Amino acid sequence: MVDSVMRSRLHSRLAAVLILGLSAHGAGAEVPLSAGLTGQALQRLSGTNQALPDRTFLRTAFRSTIEASIRQPITTYRLGKAIYRQRGMALLEDNLPLRVSLAFVDAAPPRPGSTEFEARLDKLGLAAPLPGELSYLLDGGMFFRAFEKALATAKQSIDVQVFIFDSDDVGLRCADLLRARAEEIPVRVILDDLGSTFAHSRQPPSGLPAGFKQPGDIGDYLRHGGSKVALRETLNPWLVTDHTKLHLFDRKVAFIGGMNLGRESRHEWHDLMVSVRGPIVAALNRDFEGTWKRNGPRGDLTLFSREEPPKTAEGPGVPIRILRTDAVNARSDILLAMLQAIRGACERIWIEMPYFAADIIENELEAAATRGVDVRVILPNRANHGIMDAGNFVTARNLLEAGVKVYHFPGMTHLKAMICDDWATVGSANLDTLSLRINRELNFSFSDPALVGELVSLVFEPDFQASRPLTITDTKLPLASLIESIADQL
Repeated sequence: MVDSVMRSRLHSRLAAVLILGLSAHGAGAEVPLSAGLTGQALQRLSGTNQALPDRTFLRTAFRSTIEASIRQPITTYRLGKAIYRQRGMALLEDNLPLRVSLAFVDAAPPRPGSTEFEARLDKLGLAAPLPGELSYLLDGGMFFRAFEKALATAKQSIDVQVFIFDSDDVGLRCADLLRARAEEIPVRVILDDLGSTFAHSRQPPSGLPAGFKQPGDIGDYLRHGGSKVALRETLNPWLVTDHTKLHLFDRKVAFIGGMNLGRESRHEWHDLMVSVRGPIVAALNRDFEGTWKRNGPRGDLTLFSREEPPKTAEGPGVPIRILRTDAVNARSDILLAMLQAIRGACERIWIEMPYFAADIIENELEAAATRGVDVRVILPNRANHGIMDAGNFVTARNLLEAGVKVYHFPGMTHLKAMICDDWATVGSANLDTLSLRINRELNFSFSDPALVGELVSLVFEPDFQASRPLTITDTKLPLASLIESIADQL
């Protein structure tokens, strides 16, 4: 239910336990069960909502420390080094007397959206774009209908990876559909242990249906009672989470974006997913396979497995680049691509984000506004976590003082999108230290004029219209400096 902000909360709470003993929009009715997911199929799984062991915090703490160090020692070591370096970079960049980036800055990049700009990203070592046919799925109603249709029509395989698989009525419905399809075809699920554990401890703002019995552990619910669902949960060494949302059907169609499997994403939050077909899906399949193997019994032994090099991708669609944050493999693609795009922008930088606490991005936006770029940022009227909500206010104040236009969306927008001139990126990453430097994230970027134009007309233009422009007076906050220092590390 909770997202990036919940990750920051679980970091602090887990740290405390380890010291002591070892942290919407789019509402609508659910669609009927599709053909092949009949009541009889679900009835075979009756009794699955019996009393199950609760998803315990101490179990998650043990898995994130002792078990992770045994099964993933190389990953744990690499992550420790990466966190030390990345948090150090963030602290210095955020607290130097002069607001400068420690990253090497050379001549201004080419205009985002141009062939030269894409060549620049290639030269910087980012993965080459792959052909794909991309469609937007705005808000929970559209995404969950597409998700359930893909579940119902898959003929060969279903692979689901999510940060939070919630135990509310929407999460339970998804679990039931996956269990039913697992009677017919292979179904694999990866959920983030930390994210899902902490989500289980909270109730959605809209409450739960009368008489609904919430299982104590969605992982046990997916596995027990003769279920054929294959489930793996991340180990989260150093409390680092996998914030990826990636769903694959028949290895031919994929969904990525910001939505979890739960009531908040389905009914309460404004959010975005995208679907893709074409050659790019093969790369996403390889990504899922790697994550599946790493979180299996062999753990880090899979790092020594040989992988076939990807084949040259040709097929229908437009060039789409896969961007990752992955501290283990020293990948900060999302931050790198965003910085290049912001520095090269000449006309516009439009952003919609739920959480904005990255000073390195804030500084670049202020510089862009100073050189005359139309910089606009949409933030939620109220985020789902106090410290990040306060952090958004501090960021908004700084941006407004530099001439950036900042808006409050009515309600909770969990949508993560950025447009710089004619280049765009969408996906799971927020503008905070965790998303840009430490946790695993998955974004797409593209320069196709039609896709960028559709993002403008579908998301930004309506949301600018619906949102309220902020003023400096709106952003007055006691203890702003302290709040900013805390939020900068989340």
